[in-house]
Amino acid sequence: MSGHSKWNNIKNKKEKTDAQKGKVFTKIGKEIAICVREGGGDPNTNGKLRELIAKAKSNNVPNDNIERAIKKAMGADSVQYEEITYEGYGPSGVAVIVETATDSRNRTASDVRHFFDKYGGNLGATGCVSYMFDDRGVIVLLKEDNEDVEEDALMEAALEAGAEDFASSEETYEIFTQVDDLYAVKEELEKLGYKIESAEEDKIPQTYVTLTNEDDIKNMTKLLEMLDDSDDVQNVFHNWENADE
Repeated sequence: MSGHSKWNNIKNKKEKTDAQKGKVFTKIGKEIAICVREGGGDPNTNGKLRELIAKAKSNNVPNDNIERAIKKAMGADSVQYEEITYEGYGPSGVAVIVETATDSRNRTASDVRHFFDKYGGNLGATGCVSYMFDDRGVIVLLKEDNEDVEEDALMEAALEAGAEDFASSEETYEIFTQVDDLYAVKEELEKLGYKIESAEEDKIPQTYVTLTNEDDIKNMTKLLEMLDDSDDVQNVFHNWENADE
């Protein structure tokens, strides 16, 4: 599988400022709230919640915050978040998918539309770009955390565990799975002693757009920054590929 997963767009996530960490905590808290509403607050019977707790801990969310989020979501007066996906185009036709979780559909729609309009893009109808992406599970291992790993052995173990594809870069190993197999493959690799950096559902672009115009690059960068800074936005996927990658 050629191209880049979401990991390539968040390589510096370990260097987030305190403010950015706070936004990460907020986003994961919303995911937990939605998950608890759908499957209950017991991680022993709610596998998705179990994985979200692991995700929260990997992002250094304190245990007290995690427990508070679960208890709050189980309360009768908990905030009810609605999951809405927006699709559109950035500068020069870059395909963009924005996944949100909101308690105000009108506010979120207005904000997302404003970001696209301000930075040279436009929102489209549902389905206008999603067909350009493949839903996959992506497991990332940092090479610095797995220094003694033999690449061939890892690839063989991943494929035997049910993975579909494998890629190696200067900093990471990336393992691609069907979405439904993501956590089973992750657990099997952990049992074998591999240290997992992240395991998330992702949307992998089938083709990529390289921007050459400086204004387009600035606008696309700003669009992604504004979306990432929005408390309503959970995930952003796009097919922009930097020329130097």
